[in-house]
Formats: sequence, C-alpha cells, structure tokens
Amino acid sequence: MRATSWDSVSRNWTTTLMFSLTFAVAVTVVPWYGFTHGYHAAAWIWFVLFLGANGMSITCGYHRLFAHATYDAHPILKVLYLLFGAMALQNSALVWSATHRVHHRYIDDTELDPYSARRGFWFSHIGWMLRNYPSGEPDFSCVRDLERDRLVSWQHRHYVPLALAMNFGLPLLVGWASGEVLGCFLLAGVLRLVISHHFTFFINSLAHMWGVQPYTDDNTARDNGVVALLTYGEGYHNFHHMFAHDYRNGVRWWQWDPSKWFINVMRWLGLARNLKTVPWFKIQRALLDTQFRRAERQLAGHQPGRAQIEYLRRRVAEEYEAFCQAVADWTHLREQWLAQTKRAMIERWERSALQLQLKELEYGLQLQYRRMRRLRAQLG
Repeated sequence: MRATSWDSVSRNWTTTLMFSLTFAVAVTVVPWYGFTHGYHAAAWIWFVLFLGANGMSITCGYHRLFAHATYDAHPILKVLYLLFGAMALQNSALVWSATHRVHHRYIDDTELDPYSARRGFWFSHIGWMLRNYPSGEPDFSCVRDLERDRLVSWQHRHYVPLALAMNFGLPLLVGWASGEVLGCFLLAGVLRLVISHHFTFFINSLAHMWGVQPYTDDNTARDNGVVALLTYGEGYHNFHHMFAHDYRNGVRWWQWDPSKWFINVMRWLGLARNLKTVPWFKIQRALLDTQFRRAERQLAGHQPGRAQIEYLRRRVAEEYEAFCQAVADWTHLREQWLAQTKRAMIERWERSALQLQLKELEYGLQLQYRRMRRLRAQLG
C-alpha cells in the first residue's frame, strides 16, 4: 500500500507558521540581539532551566509517565509535567500520548505509523506535523485511561491558554524580574523552544536511523549515545521499543539517562512510586535472541560443506539449545515464584483478616465490660 502523497494532503498552517517563525527568529533576531546588545547571565540561566524543564517534562512526563505508565506520580509532579509540557508546545499530554501509542503499535508502517522513519528523515523529524496526514490524527480510543485522569483532561481542555501563558507570560515575567525582558524572551522563550523542539524530534528521526540494534532488529529503532545526550536519555531507543513499559531507557549504569535518574530522585522524595522494570533475564534473553538470529543469517550466506562453517553451525545450534533450556528453566522458576508469592499474599491476607476479627472481638468485649459496669451500678 503506497504512503499518502505529500501534495495530496492539506497543509497544517498552524504548525507550519509556528515552526517557521520561531526558527526564523532563532537564527536571525537572537544572534543579532546578542551581537548588538549582549545577553545577561540571568537570560542564559533561565534558558538552561526552561530547556531542561521542557525536556524532562516531555521525557519523564509525557513519554514515560503518561504514554507508557512506567511509574506512578504524585499530583504535584503531574501538574509540573503538564505545565512545562505545555511550554514545550508539543500538544497536550492526551494528544501526544495517543499519537505515541499508535506509533508503538504500528511502528514503521508507512500508512499507520504517524511518524514512520521509513518515509524519510524529514517526514519523521518534522514533516508529519506540517500537513494533515490521516496517520497523524490522534486515536483517543487508546488513551481511555488518560481521559479518566482529571489533571490530564484539565490540561487538554485548557491547552491553548496554558501554552500561551507558559511561552509568553513566564519568559516575560522572569525577564522583568531579572531586569532583561527582551533578552530573556529571546533566549528563554524563542531559542529554548526551537532547540527543545528539534532535540525531541531527533527521537523520531535520528533514533530510528543512526545507531545499533542490540535488543531487536524487527524495527528501525536504534540505540545511540549521542542522541541520548541531546534527548535526556531517550536515545537508547532500541531498548525502549523492545521494553516500552520499563521506566528506564539507558538500562546500563553507565548509560546517559538523566530522565531515569530524575524519576529515581522523585521516588526518594516520595513523589514517584511503582517504578516498573524488566527482569534482567528478559533483557539478556533479548540480547541473545538477536545474536542467534544474526548468526543464523550469516551462516545461511555461506556455502555448506566447509568444515569450519559446519563446526560453527553445530556450535550455534548447541548454544541455542542451551539458551532455550535456560529460558524454559527461568519460566518454570518464575511460575513457582509467582505461585509462592500468591500463597504468601493469601496467608498475609488471612492473618490480617484474623487480626481484624480479633480487634472486633476485643472492641466488643470492651463495650460489654462498659455495659456490665452500668448494669452493676444500677443494681446498687
């Protein structure tokens, strides 16, 4: 099925003008003002703070919390994500999550994936938002859980005034407080927005085109440390598409994933809980499975009969058999562990039920004791 023609779809003038005007100001007015007037330190500080707040609100909030429900967040943290997510001007959390969930469901499908990398860098980076492609229409049927979230629904209903207040009002306010209104607006308002946009868009484009695929090669998602540096840890995209419900993207301790570290800090502060992680065995299983498939493809490309190739085939077959046995053993042990956990939970529940009954009996005895004292008093 052929992808929808670029010219057959109407242009989205709202996004086209927003991206064009902000980019034009960022590459002309921002440097001109810097050369002619200079920027005070406060303008640069607010630029860095707002850029980080926007990025983390998208990665930790829109992506890992709302789109994938990888952890639970306190309402205070949710409100901050929703406010600074609106400042990032990437639509409401409801629309963003709906589009992203469809992307995961139909990844690389040139008709159904909203920003399929198979349609080219430009399309997956920004082109999919410049025209009204059918694949870009949000499917709210896949975000019923978020529609029931009062804070997410509140942001969705009031997205436009929130976005305007956060993008105009807040930079102007901190500029007024810092004594440099125009400088703060240009750096913390315009330049911050353009950089925030394109850093996030790299996840849809570069992270599907440049890097390695250690966990799966069934789709275009890739791990790339450079992209991770620019996207607050989201560059480990191959892992993410394999294990979307893990709150981490950089699963190794040395991988740059400030979003993972921020979520952990929020847990220590009591603002996040129920952080979901994939068992380490499943991660190793994905790594090995990918290696076996690649080895089989490499062996298939060689002519049979050569002693070295036949030896390698036997070794790969033996290793795969051992791998399958390890997976079967792990599955069996996992089932045993779950059964024991279930029994332990039932036993704890039974103990708590008995404790409740004992407390009720004790309270009943206390009441009975009081009644008896009143009766004895009446008897004189």
